[in-house]
Amino acid sequence: MISLSQVTLRRGRLVLFQEAGLQVHAGQRMGVVGRNGCGKSSLFALLRGELEADAGEVQVPRDAVIASVRQETPGSDRSALETVIDGDAELRATLDRVRDLEAAGRTAELQPLVEQLEHLDGFTAETRAGRLLHGLGFAPEDHHRPVSDFSGGWRMRLNLAQALMCRSDILLLDEPTNHLDLPAILWLERWLKHYEGIALVISHDRDFLDGLCTHIAHIERQRVESYTGNYSAFEEMRAERLSLQQALFERQQKEIKHIQSYVDRFRYKASKAKQAQSRLKMLERMERIAPAHVDSEFHFSFREPERQPQQLAVLEHARLGYGDSTVLDGVRLQVLAGDRIGLLGVNGAGKSTLVKALADGATVLDGERSLHTHTRLGYFAQHQLELLEPRESARWHVARTDPKMTEQQQRNFLGRFGFPNDRVDEPVAPFSGGEKARLVLALLVLRRPNLLLLDEPTNHLDLDMRQALSMALMDYEGALVVIAHDRHLLRSVCEDLYIVHDGGLEHFDDDLDHYPAWLRARERDAGDAEDGPEETPVNGRNARKAERQAGARRRQALKPLQRRVERVEKELESQRRELAEVEAALGDATLYGPDGKPAEVTRLLERQGTLRSAVEDGEWAWLEASEALETAEAELER
Repeated sequence: MISLSQVTLRRGRLVLFQEAGLQVHAGQRMGVVGRNGCGKSSLFALLRGELEADAGEVQVPRDAVIASVRQETPGSDRSALETVIDGDAELRATLDRVRDLEAAGRTAELQPLVEQLEHLDGFTAETRAGRLLHGLGFAPEDHHRPVSDFSGGWRMRLNLAQALMCRSDILLLDEPTNHLDLPAILWLERWLKHYEGIALVISHDRDFLDGLCTHIAHIERQRVESYTGNYSAFEEMRAERLSLQQALFERQQKEIKHIQSYVDRFRYKASKAKQAQSRLKMLERMERIAPAHVDSEFHFSFREPERQPQQLAVLEHARLGYGDSTVLDGVRLQVLAGDRIGLLGVNGAGKSTLVKALADGATVLDGERSLHTHTRLGYFAQHQLELLEPRESARWHVARTDPKMTEQQQRNFLGRFGFPNDRVDEPVAPFSGGEKARLVLALLVLRRPNLLLLDEPTNHLDLDMRQALSMALMDYEGALVVIAHDRHLLRSVCEDLYIVHDGGLEHFDDDLDHYPAWLRARERDAGDAEDGPEETPVNGRNARKAERQAGARRRQALKPLQRRVERVEKELESQRRELAEVEAALGDATLYGPDGKPAEVTRLLERQGTLRSAVEDGEWAWLEASEALETAEAELER
């Protein structure tokens, strides 16, 4: 159990926690939420022992293994697979000791280390590390590439894989989804649901928190409030608490006003002075209820576009890419007034390439790109944060974008994006990523676009700003094309979904909730079986015949999935049976002792590790096959 009791923590003059308390038990997956700068990352530093509380008590089990994600991974010649295995420090030390003994020819000393490797699941280490890399989006050929070959975002994925590889009791994840695409986020969510220790997760992805968390810790006004349930449950409970608090506050204010009125009237009247003094002491002793406080300062909306042509942008038979490298081919996309398009696909599939083609045509290698004369683009991408003038202020950027605004209008406008008066005139160079993203969004609003192109607009934004952006986009009257791994944003603002994959673009006919099943189906190469042949309209006389044919087609479509479930079950049963035989053989006492058979023990242990890994893979395969069958059955019933 983790326990914080009456904890006060200061960073310089800033008080982050004041007499804060929190308890987290094994098996709980707790989301840590609150405004940027409220102390979420400092809470993790407290638990890791990197900070000491100014007052109060922080209790973490002394022998607990804590895993967290490193913020940097220097380039090296070490392979991605070996780097992930490094996440289990005890296992790595044992493997290195085995290697050294083998190199020195001291094989007689290996037996205790072999037993230690068995205890540490060392014989399945490569399989487990490979599974982590695969889940986080690394292709098989990437597993043996050196770390120095990978970009910063992919190195952060390696850091995450290291943390997951560690056999930890406590897992601290600070924004683990920041460098992940949606398929990797969905995989991580499933993986964490099987984690048996204490998991604390800082995230601004509400769908991720909803799907994962059993509890929420909300940091607000120097306190930590714990709630049972996921993020949506927390929002409901918090709203109820705030409503009750506000009602109690208003009732108390009326009571205070009434008592104060009595005191003011009679405190100097001899016959009533005693009663007045009594009521005055009552006021002094009264525990005051604070007014309900909601800490989101973000409230903004997109201005109505000046013109809204019907056809805003068109890509026709377009080949997109960079130089001699083609990323997408045969792209056909028409963006009309009022369209709200979300783009899905793994990182590297070409989503940003497509949006850049719409934005300025820079990635169009062949084909046609056309914009209406009155199309007014608003383009948001992460690289645009770097285009801000670092020595200039937020107010300077606003004045350059809209010179007609008065100084007070500039200040009021920036205030809605979370920039108070003392920040609007400061240089933007030291701004955080979230502050720069908010400023770029503010400048977009000023331009009154009728076509918004948003490439991961929620990166660096906290939950309150994400919600404000979602609300603003829901009311936005122009057209929208958005790339986002934030499912809540996509679900809230997009009406059409397109998938970028296999070098092309296609419309996704289902809703976002079916995207995980689509991904699993593609991974199993079973997508064709789920689609089935198209049905044709029939008249009344042929209805029964058509119904029988449709039923036959449904059964035919399900057969490949049913056969896969049966095949996986059969393989799993065989592997479990062999594993039981191997473990029974390892129980033979004659294998050990002075006259034992160490070579046979080593062979059996290696086979045991291989089978355990195969059984675990088989159980995952059975679960996915069963889910695919259930999804297909539900779809065909509709």
